[in-house]
Amino acid sequence: MERGNQTGVRSFLLLGFTEDPNLQPLLFGLFLSMYLVTFTGNLAIILAIISDSHLHTPMYFFLSNLSFADIGFTSTTIPKMLWNIQKQSQVITYAGCLSQAFFFIVFGCLDNLLLAVMAYDRFMAICHPLHYMVIMNPWLCGLLALGSWSLSVTGSLLMTLTLVRPSFCRSMKITHFFCDLPEVLKLACSNTIINNTVVYFMTIILGITPLSGILFSYSKIFSSILRISSAKGKYKAFSTCGSHLSVVSLFYSTGLGVYLSSAVTSSSRTSLVASVMYTMVTPMLNPFIYSLRNRDMKGALGRLISRAPSLIHRVFRGLS
Repeated sequence: MERGNQTGVRSFLLLGFTEDPNLQPLLFGLFLSMYLVTFTGNLAIILAIISDSHLHTPMYFFLSNLSFADIGFTSTTIPKMLWNIQKQSQVITYAGCLSQAFFFIVFGCLDNLLLAVMAYDRFMAICHPLHYMVIMNPWLCGLLALGSWSLSVTGSLLMTLTLVRPSFCRSMKITHFFCDLPEVLKLACSNTIINNTVVYFMTIILGITPLSGILFSYSKIFSSILRISSAKGKYKAFSTCGSHLSVVSLFYSTGLGVYLSSAVTSSSRTSLVASVMYTMVTPMLNPFIYSLRNRDMKGALGRLISRAPSLIHRVFRGLS
């Protein structure tokens, strides 16, 4: 491991979950399986939405963006962790750490913003059904998606730049399996008040603000559903946002669990295990939540799977 004295470092050590060589193969197999399920499930959602014209609606457009964000979210951290386990190495370069932190924040913020946009979409569909198609037109949907991406990239760039300014002269051991921004900033020996202020400010903008939008949208949705007289009408209205509400609950409960666990205990291992929930488990479960609870999605996935053999045959025939 190489490190600088006042200007910076060349590498960090990702301590990960354990240094026990007997547990390394088990962890490798477990996390590889989770990554493959996450990648395959979210990719299937994207392909099903693209290939089925019945799913070319605002809700599924935003869902395809969410699935892409989940693929990027997990691809930022898990492959590097698997590589380190396989190579029996804990090293990540300074540039690699910056890149990992940048893309992790991009896709994490994108998840937040897209969930808020999808809540707004459900709000318009349930509370203003007669004006839904006029308001949620392709131009606005594209603008909301582009705005989510732009805010995520800009916010991530500002937060990642906080790692460029400090001097690192302590032990370069990160008690995590990826370059988590707060954990890296703890290693700085220079004053990090400005850095932490920037991080907290951007967290409020890109984390708390979308959550507030989601809570506001669902407060209006629930009040609108309660005004429906028939039980069948209430169930139909609620079923249109059930999958999204499940994903929101899972994402924010696991994310808050990480910060609450780190606040009530000094054990970094507890926070490490808790972080697995929102970085790995939640993106892995999202495709199942949307496919199992959605008849249109199940139909599109079924048609995609039935066409898969012929598509593969055509690809191999073209290559030959």
